[in-house]
Amino acid sequence: MNNLHLSTREKFEEFLQTFIRKQRGFENAKVKNLQKMPGGASKETWAFDLKLTNAKTNQALPMVLRINRSSPLPVSIDLKQEFSLMKEAYAEGIEVPKPYWYGDDILGNPFYVIERIDGETIVRRLQRDGQYKEARNLIPAQLAKILAKIHRISVTRQRFDFLPWRSHNASPALGELLFYEEVLHRYSIEPHPALELALRWLKRNAPQSDHQVLVHGDYRLGNIIFSQGGVRSILDWELSHIGDPMEDVGYISVQAWRFGNDSEPIGGIGKREDFYNAYEKAGGFPLNSDSIYFWEVFGNLKWAIICILQAIPFLEGSIASIELASLGRRTAEVELQLLTLIEEQ
Repeated sequence: MNNLHLSTREKFEEFLQTFIRKQRGFENAKVKNLQKMPGGASKETWAFDLKLTNAKTNQALPMVLRINRSSPLPVSIDLKQEFSLMKEAYAEGIEVPKPYWYGDDILGNPFYVIERIDGETIVRRLQRDGQYKEARNLIPAQLAKILAKIHRISVTRQRFDFLPWRSHNASPALGELLFYEEVLHRYSIEPHPALELALRWLKRNAPQSDHQVLVHGDYRLGNIIFSQGGVRSILDWELSHIGDPMEDVGYISVQAWRFGNDSEPIGGIGKREDFYNAYEKAGGFPLNSDSIYFWEVFGNLKWAIICILQAIPFLEGSIASIELASLGRRTAEVELQLLTLIEEQ
């Protein structure tokens, strides 16, 4: 059949099967049931089954194809770096999908193939549905324990040279802050006085830290797979870098992740104290309330800047995406929260 007449799904299926059959031990594999999954502002996710049939086995592996459809945000690592990081995390026993293969070109785009883990990803269902009542009780402590494991992974320059290291004069906080300030000033197409005020406050209050750890960078309920038994997997490592462990601890309580349930600051389902206690008990780094508060403020600033970046393709007319447009509108919500946090301190 002429490839010009194939649908996008059929093109991906044809290319993907050829690619996988070149991998050792998968020479007779067949790609089945390839279907595009919802979500993803800049990346596409496709679910499929990989049928393995030979003299020793007859099984179907649940898999995911993730494709980068556009250049990564200027605050993100690229798809190859993310895949390399997932391999390191998986080897350390962190709850991530098993990474299989990375490729530079599937119809012009980089991609990787990982294990597909069944479960739910929509936070509102976790917060509201009766079937997840027990999960709501379990997940805050589970996330704290997983985060402690992530932060205790041995970090060396040689091992993680593919990740950003932004420390400035022994202050990972100041290094991150200056990086995001530069991104804001380079890419924003209109002034944001509230963000400038937040930058000034953050510079005055940047903590020092003796610790350089693997920071997930986007550690929140929207980036997990969960079931009735709790957390099944941690997703979306594209904001990862080497930095202060308190960054993740503060970030998880950013207001935007609560979906209106502000009485439960940990993702709208948990209390701060319970999360903090579980983190320290699991071997996480000693907590400091001033440092955590700084990183919560920073997390809001970071999210506001990401919302600005997401909106730019829509505003420029290169991508007609309602999702990107709506993310841009959310910048104002975060600016209000930043002013509230600064005033309360």
